[in-house]
Amino acid sequence: MKRVVTILILVVIAVAFSGALYYLYSKNQEDPTVYETEKASEQTIVKKTVATGNIVPKEEVLIKPNISGIIEEIYIEAGNRVKAGDLIAKIRVIPNVSSLQSAKDAVQTAKINFDNERTNYDRQKTLFEKGVISANEFQNAEVAYKRAEQNYRSAQQNYEIVRTGTTSGLGSAANTNIRSTVEGMVLDVPVKVGNQVIESNNFNDGTTIATLADVNQMIFEGKVDESEVGKIKEGLPLEVTVGAIENKSFNAMLDYIAPKGVEENGAIQFDIEGTLDKADTTFIRAGLSANASIILARAENVLAIREALVQFDPKTQQPFVEVATGDQQFERREIELGVSDGIFVEVKKGVGKDDKIKVWNQIKPAGIAN
Repeated sequence: MKRVVTILILVVIAVAFSGALYYLYSKNQEDPTVYETEKASEQTIVKKTVATGNIVPKEEVLIKPNISGIIEEIYIEAGNRVKAGDLIAKIRVIPNVSSLQSAKDAVQTAKINFDNERTNYDRQKTLFEKGVISANEFQNAEVAYKRAEQNYRSAQQNYEIVRTGTTSGLGSAANTNIRSTVEGMVLDVPVKVGNQVIESNNFNDGTTIATLADVNQMIFEGKVDESEVGKIKEGLPLEVTVGAIENKSFNAMLDYIAPKGVEENGAIQFDIEGTLDKADTTFIRAGLSANASIILARAENVLAIREALVQFDPKTQQPFVEVATGDQQFERREIELGVSDGIFVEVKKGVGKDDKIKVWNQIKPAGIAN
């Protein structure tokens, strides 16, 4: 029995030894790694960060009434272009019964006082012409008569304002005709005929009848993450792409970065704005989604290599590449890097256009063992 066990152990050792020899022989028969090379090329490298947002008018004007009432007519619709002074809507005033009665009573009271002062004035005028009273007494009667006349006229105008919303002599101070205050395009008409509207005053914003804007002055409104906001500054160029307009980008200039961020979905976002170039006459609808590439740096037609070719010294972290000096023979060469877009990086010093650079981290085809 012991002899059989001994034989089995010797057989196992012999098999293992034979396998090891075969493995070493196979490794020696493998071809050595052959490194490919690449040359530097001329590239335009743009370093940028992306912000998402919308295209909106630079300024929107809300048209609000200066009297309350019911919309009687609307003369515009969204998409129309209007000029300053164009008629937008007409309002029918629905007077308050209590206010209307008070105004009417005031007219009657002013009329009674006016009639009384007119009678007194006529009497005093007759006496003055006969020399019975002095000029001073006649002048006092004349002033009282004119004051009563003015009060009566004011009471009538106030009654007309309460009843109809306007009166003669007030011009545009109170008017049932709502007109455009600027030139532009009608973006929205949120009211319809029959809707009640409230006047704009110190205590109420009032009802918006129409929203106008100059669509030739558009801006990009977007947000950038807190990790990117430190890289940007006012004055940087933007390349804006609109999802609804294919194969076209718009130039813009970053002119606002919010000083305070807002938390959204657990991340701090900062608002930015960029004014689109007025020279581009392409019509862009307000509210369209857009992406803006903020150009952080640009290098035109510079010598560049793929970032994958760059190695870094483990101690100094200085960049270098390996340049071919012969057949599968390479030498280390220190380089100075410039602008990078994540794929290509500018090389300022260290290599030339004809140098063959080692692809040190090349990917082996699937199925080849190490």
